[in-house]
Amino acid sequence: MSAESTTSAARDRAARAGGGVAAIVGPLQGYHHETYVAPLPDEAGYGQGTEGTEQAEPWRWKFREPRAALLWFDRRCFLSEEELLVALAGRVRWIPEVKEKDGFRLQRFIEGRTLGASSPAGTSLPDDVVEQIITLFRQLVAVAPGTLTVKRRCLERDRVPDGDTAGFLKGLIRFTEERVYLRNEPRFGRLFKEFAIDRNSFQVLRDRVKGMESRPFTLLHGDLHRENFIVDPDDRLWTIDWELAMVGDPLYDLATHLHLMRYPQDQADEVAHRWRLAVEDVRAGSAAGCKEDLELLLAYKRAQSVFTDVIRTAEVLGTTPDRDDDTLHHAAAKLHQVLTAGAPALGLPDPPECPDIELALKRWA
Repeated sequence: MSAESTTSAARDRAARAGGGVAAIVGPLQGYHHETYVAPLPDEAGYGQGTEGTEQAEPWRWKFREPRAALLWFDRRCFLSEEELLVALAGRVRWIPEVKEKDGFRLQRFIEGRTLGASSPAGTSLPDDVVEQIITLFRQLVAVAPGTLTVKRRCLERDRVPDGDTAGFLKGLIRFTEERVYLRNEPRFGRLFKEFAIDRNSFQVLRDRVKGMESRPFTLLHGDLHRENFIVDPDDRLWTIDWELAMVGDPLYDLATHLHLMRYPQDQADEVAHRWRLAVEDVRAGSAAGCKEDLELLLAYKRAQSVFTDVIRTAEVLGTTPDRDDDTLHHAAAKLHQVLTAGAPALGLPDPPECPDIELALKRWA
């Protein structure tokens, strides 16, 4: 399916269900889907308010189609994001409702601002927001694998026994090696070599996964960053985009969250401390070995970012014919930062300086 047909399919469904193109908003910014938003003009568009009161205005709903030829950098566990949201209703608060319309499942569009709009990466969050994030982690840890009857898409080899945290991390490393590095090596291999990255890098990663503490597996969101939190007009924090949710080590969810949120260090330490207290209160053992294992998981996230950012940066440059020197300078500076952070975990030498990274990008593009 071409990008054009994907876009038109989502837009056409929104126009048909929403009563015309005038009420459609979109496409929304997003990596995985082409998304449009529209209200449903009939009574199907109305729902119960968050406290059980009737809404005066119809909710708006998301009409989505997967983007064509998309590169996946993270393993997906569940067959349907909407099916997962339905299963979590009443167990995790402030998540989108799901409605079926014309044979498609639609997610409610949450009105408000992303957390990143009010508190950009690198800035501290208000305490009431942090408290709501900790409450979300409490609710996630309470969802044990055996209590979740949602169809899964992940391979059997990726479903390691409950508590096998080392096996869980090895599975993530294998996914990055096979589905991110090797699958894209024909196109990006020359660029990887410019930065001394090869298959030996993954062996270095695997050698680090030794002696991890066992922790009971739970539901993980897998992508808790500032753009996946919506603050509504009543200051409630909603969690969206559950497509990368999985079952596994709860500490991995914390590591991913800390890596993506880019808290100031003092608040990162505070969030980790409050997370430990919260999850242990819900399920004993969930924070076992947290201090040592959190560093291992953060190292993996920094290593994973090397592959993600090299590929995405090269892709953008390769499809930007009118790129200027400022664009290249910015791309090289970003990659230098990512390579510097991920080099120790991958056993890489010090990365090239920014001018050399620029030259490498030019040679590739």
